[in-house]
Amino acid sequence: MYFSVKNPEPVKNLEIERKFLVNKGVWNALEKPMGVRYLQGYLCIDSEKTIRVRLAGDCGFLTIKGRSDTFSHPEFEYSVPRDEAAELILKFTPHPVEKLRYRIPAGEHVFEVDEFHGKNGGLIIAEIELNSPDESFEKPSWLAEEVTAEERYYNANLSLHPYEEWSK
Repeated sequence: MYFSVKNPEPVKNLEIERKFLVNKGVWNALEKPMGVRYLQGYLCIDSEKTIRVRLAGDCGFLTIKGRSDTFSHPEFEYSVPRDEAAELILKFTPHPVEKLRYRIPAGEHVFEVDEFHGKNGGLIIAEIELNSPDESFEKPSWLAEEVTAEERYYNANLSLHPYEEWSK
């Protein structure tokens, strides 16, 4: 049996985000909520897509992201059993990324702040999801330089070229 695929409707699963480095001095002085441990690896990284498997606390996820246009990309995420996510990471992802994630409210938005560990130790990145690339948002004092367009800060690239290799 053959299937035909028609041109799909515009992607509804569109993630629009901006990334910033974090001022470590200001960040470290803040009182923060409890962070969640993340371990994630990449099953596929190419110019058209990334396929990621992630452990976030006690939950597992499989995520497919399409080509990025700097601020946005299509994203589809699915829950998977924790044990299966762990096995996928162990067997099929050679360079997992380790981090502790904090969710920090700022005005009407929430920043996800990642303190990286392992080979990416010392790197702290904040991301904010928006409804449009030009949406305004409150900028906390601990935000530093914007790195949205710098591919070396994408998690998929950090798995291949860790921060410790190029930050010195």
